[in-house]
Amino acid sequence: MTIVTSYTDEQARALINVRQRYEVWMDVERELAQLPYDLRRKVISGRAYLYKIHDRGGNGTSLGPWSDDNEALFETYRSKKQQAKVRREISKAALDESGRLARALRLPMLASAAGPILREADRRRLLGTTVLIVGTNTMAAYASEAGGIIRTMPDETEDLDMAWTESDINANNDQVLWQLLKAVDPTFTVNTERTFQARNAKAYEVEILVAPSRAATMARTDRPRPVPLPEQEWLLEGRYVDQVVICRDGSPARIVAPDPRWFALQKLWMSEQSKRNPLKRSKDWKQGLLLLDAIAEAMPHYLLDAEFEARLPGELAPYFVRWHDQRKITHAPAWR
Repeated sequence: MTIVTSYTDEQARALINVRQRYEVWMDVERELAQLPYDLRRKVISGRAYLYKIHDRGGNGTSLGPWSDDNEALFETYRSKKQQAKVRREISKAALDESGRLARALRLPMLASAAGPILREADRRRLLGTTVLIVGTNTMAAYASEAGGIIRTMPDETEDLDMAWTESDINANNDQVLWQLLKAVDPTFTVNTERTFQARNAKAYEVEILVAPSRAATMARTDRPRPVPLPEQEWLLEGRYVDQVVICRDGSPARIVAPDPRWFALQKLWMSEQSKRNPLKRSKDWKQGLLLLDAIAEAMPHYLLDAEFEARLPGELAPYFVRWHDQRKITHAPAWR
């Protein structure tokens, strides 16, 4: 039995268009983010100054008395911002059109609440460097990587799991995660009983995980505070998946997720851990097996061969062997 139902030509074309249009739109969003919030000419005690405005409240910093140079700076800024806004409107309209089509074609989708967080993380260039998306939300990205729908794969959940993966120490002590979440929704607060988790007013949860080797790179004041977990080290291995997918409201979101081989094996391992929520274990097992089958069937660029097996730690190797032996009985050989 095949696990992956290949996308139709229309579905594949829709995803390609979504990605292309998303990247154009995101480039403009990042360009606008690099510009000052505003530049204004202010008259104070009868004398004109150029001010750099930081926020909606009008708080700002003086760039000096009004002069020919400051006037040229002001006009250049206004022109750049106006041109960028026009390009954003045009690219957003094209992106919305592609999103509606992709949604109508019933491609794998995320919960809508995840979209704004993922887009803001991408705008800040955090995806794939500072954070990885983990958990069930990755399945839409893995399906796109496989070029089809993974049959009977559990749906996305109403939460978002992110793994902190930054390798460089935060010298400025910036609250990277907290600023991200607050920029998306100011109602986010840390769950006092589970300090690695934040929730907003609608009870949408964001959970942060971290490998012990990356824990020290987080600012001491950043929130939520993840508990270092040794099994998170496995998700740093291999080659990440990078896909643009669709949310249920038709909006796009980019996901950078762990290597699917390591993710699947970690899921199988977690399904047998007593510390794991019993309600999640069966889903972990099902996801792990389905994803390994999908990799063998439709992701030839992620090899499941003897060389890969040799790289596995002792905790994961038995799960790979068990899956491989079972697949030899029910499917064509997975070795390449």
